[in-house]
Amino acid sequence: MTLTWTVPKNNMDRTAVKHLGVSRICRAMRPATDLTSCAEVAGEVTRDKVTSGRASFTDTIAQEVQRSDPRSFMSYAIQTFNTRGRSVGLGNAVQVPTAPTLAAPDRLLGEVTAKGVVISWAVPLDETQVLGGTHDGLKYEFHLLRRNAKTPNATPVEIPTNEAFASPRVRQPNLNVLDTSIEWEQEYVYWANVRTIVLGPAGEQIASVDGRDSPPITIFTKDVFPPATPEGLQAVFSGLEERKFIDLSWKAGTESDLAGYNVYRNEEGGTPVKINSELVKTPAFRDSDVQSGHRYFYSVSAVDLRGNESARSAVANEAVP
Repeated sequence: MTLTWTVPKNNMDRTAVKHLGVSRICRAMRPATDLTSCAEVAGEVTRDKVTSGRASFTDTIAQEVQRSDPRSFMSYAIQTFNTRGRSVGLGNAVQVPTAPTLAAPDRLLGEVTAKGVVISWAVPLDETQVLGGTHDGLKYEFHLLRRNAKTPNATPVEIPTNEAFASPRVRQPNLNVLDTSIEWEQEYVYWANVRTIVLGPAGEQIASVDGRDSPPITIFTKDVFPPATPEGLQAVFSGLEERKFIDLSWKAGTESDLAGYNVYRNEEGGTPVKINSELVKTPAFRDSDVQSGHRYFYSVSAVDLRGNESARSAVANEAVP
């Protein structure tokens, strides 16, 4: 348990503290609201350990405590003294669960795919019997977190793991989580841990404890994936004697980074040639450079913002009377 607190700057009469003594860490195996005296001292912090008016202390809980009652809580409070050994009493009490935690994944793997980033890690066989179920009033869940490498102090983004999929291995299963919320051409840092959830009598969550974080991995989301190939291409002739054209239409792409389309044309036995000078922004195109007595064959491709181009669509053809 790591405790952090603000060391008093003033005495009770509002005068400045000139002779700061030790800060005593008091603990008890009882609810925080009942911690009124320092029956058990976990340790002390001397004034030379105070930095910018703040201090911290890490307390190690014996495994016997966790084994005897994994749903128990430890209460802590700080009592600050002056150099004469005088104190006003305990500060505010906090209540911390003593629930055990599972080890973090020791090796994450990452792969950039067209749908997003897939983060994978091996799950020890003994943990597969614990994760996803309830044991001794506790429940364990994997948590995957992400941060943009450009903003290391930002609040991490939690990636949902409820749709994680397993890829069985000979010795142990592998868990895979797809992160679809990424942006392309970004550098992300990923890490994972196992969260212990403490359940109440009715199965409700009353507390949670995060285990240690795994070693992080860094993934650059380079976009080398073209959009989907356009579908539903249709070609229809229309026009008057002096002005003829063929109208093309197709189903619109749904990619968020779709930039537009290219249109290709050829005649029977010829090589398809792109006939648009700029990307077509909508799923429609009018070819007015046609001649009577000719049949034209068309296909279209989709292009994203980074210039990745899809395969060409199925061919549609139309004749000009």
